[in-house]
Amino acid sequence: MAEKKEIILYTDGGCRGNQDTNNIGAIGGILMFPKTGAVKEYNEGFRNTTNNKMEILAVLTGLKMLKEPCIVKVHSDSAYVVNAVEKGWLKGWKAKGWTRGKAGELKNKELWQEMDRLLAEHDVTFVKVKGHANDKWNNRADALVNQAMDELKQK
Repeated sequence: MAEKKEIILYTDGGCRGNQDTNNIGAIGGILMFPKTGAVKEYNEGFRNTTNNKMEILAVLTGLKMLKEPCIVKVHSDSAYVVNAVEKGWLKGWKAKGWTRGKAGELKNKELWQEMDRLLAEHDVTFVKVKGHANDKWNNRADALVNQAMDELKQK
């Protein structure tokens, strides 16, 4: 059996006017393949969204770009996304039928279900990075998000 490829993934999501109904958001990410030195960037803008949805979608997009099961280290400045996986919230929501139990409805349920499926396919760990700090790749992911939002705003 071939050895799994190791991947480093930096992601970010953002939303301008998060509480407004007519807002813009975007995702950005950088897939790095240490063995070959290859780097692939992606970004995309969306209308009428939320910051949390963009943070989740940024990770999902990167994981879906992988063509085979990999060992992935995801770096994100979203405590919501990192904690959902690393603190077991995702497993709890799944055990409660994709709800928050007595706390009610699980927002972004379909995205979390897709995350669960992709986490089963890959060996993924999450690393919480400080946003807007001095992390080159997190800053680049943030720049990709802002570029996508600026481009969407122009349309």
